[in-house]
Amino acid sequence: MKKLKSVLFSRTMLLTVLVLLSILSLGIGVKEFSILGLFTGKGDDVSLAVISRIPRLVSILVTGASLSIAGLIMQTITSNKFVSPATAGTMEWCRFGVLVAMILAGGQSKMFKIICAFVISLVGTMFFMYVLNKIKFKNMILVPLVGMMLGNVIGSITGFFAYKYDIVQNMSSWLQGNFSLVIKGNYELLYIGIPFFFIAYFYANKFTIAGMGDGFATSLGLNHKAIVAIGMVIVAFITSVTVVTIGSIPFIGLIVPNIVAMYKGDNLKNTLFDTAIFGALFVLICDIIGRKILAPYEVSISVVVSILGSAIFLFLLTRKKNA
Repeated sequence: MKKLKSVLFSRTMLLTVLVLLSILSLGIGVKEFSILGLFTGKGDDVSLAVISRIPRLVSILVTGASLSIAGLIMQTITSNKFVSPATAGTMEWCRFGVLVAMILAGGQSKMFKIICAFVISLVGTMFFMYVLNKIKFKNMILVPLVGMMLGNVIGSITGFFAYKYDIVQNMSSWLQGNFSLVIKGNYELLYIGIPFFFIAYFYANKFTIAGMGDGFATSLGLNHKAIVAIGMVIVAFITSVTVVTIGSIPFIGLIVPNIVAMYKGDNLKNTLFDTAIFGALFVLICDIIGRKILAPYEVSISVVVSILGSAIFLFLLTRKKNA
């Protein structure tokens, strides 16, 4: 009973902070905006909120939650706390998929880019898992290093073809995450990733068992390869939607699940909700910092997350070493 009360209290506190910072985020911007005017129906405030402020806030929350859950699934399946869409090369495969979509059918819709990015990132992520299975001696550091090595190779290939076909500037919009261009009509594709949250929750216990190894999972009657494939589909699709709609944002899927695990443990089903909320909160805080530090100019969310994320990542590395 005490444990349940503690969980409810911590989640209530997280949600309260998230709501307060969300209200603060709505009020930040170059154009004057009043929260009171929004609730009283003032024309300019309502219009600005509907067109720009609310879409940006929603995209921040969905992106933070999505990438955090994707990282949690990868870490659970691989049993490695340093694996995420960024360190496994999934984001680089997504950008390669976007490049392929632009070369084959340049002006096609975002959905076409998402499909290309999803298919190629899924193949790339499964290749990463295949390489891991071939490595006899694994440790916490070696696994993400393999992923980053593969990611750098794919990133170099992407850069080569981008130069060859003279689309470097077009590709640059997917190299760095940015919420400044989010307005009504160009962010709604993020919603199609939400059902995968529920799929992840449904398979949570199976992902946990799959992370214990092929032999253990098979002994419990679980199809290990099928469960891993489902997990990789969820990760690849969530990452693809985020990269195409917002851009690449590093470290979210790496550090958020680790921070939550420090206080909540490693059970995926018990930490899924907390990871999603904390991920949304972390991205929201980084976005507020980026919008205020050089106001009225804005620092890209990728830059802010990279600075804070690298510091937290170093802390996690030293903590694991001393543990």
